[in-house]
Amino acid sequence: MSIKQISVFLENDTGRLAAVTKVIADAGVNLRAISIADTADFGILRLIVDKVTDAQDALAKAGFTTRLSDVVAVEVEDRPGSLSDVMSLFQRFEVNIEYLYASLEGTEGKAVVIFKLQNLELGLKIIKEHGIKMADEF
Repeated sequence: MSIKQISVFLENDTGRLAAVTKVIADAGVNLRAISIADTADFGILRLIVDKVTDAQDALAKAGFTTRLSDVVAVEVEDRPGSLSDVMSLFQRFEVNIEYLYASLEGTEGKAVVIFKLQNLELGLKIIKEHGIKMADEF
């Protein structure tokens, strides 16, 4: 099962990231994972939250442009090579990873890695067939 990720498009100006996190906090939404990619002019903030609709509504009311995407969150063991094992599996079945980021929200001894896959359905099938534990919510 995939989870929803909110992408927020931000101008690369002082205080924009603080404004987003304030809007999220004021809406009573808890961040589970966060990542930002930027250029000289703009950034894309990627969020996994506990209340997607509330977050998206609050951000829209505050004037932020957002987009929802389906991503996959998997648990990986806290040991050398565990992420490499998952990456190798995707490589073997030719699943392109558009990007990934991690969350510290996993259970003890594990991390949660969020993958944006080019072919979501194939990625989900591979995860299921190879017994990789997904984090449907965290």
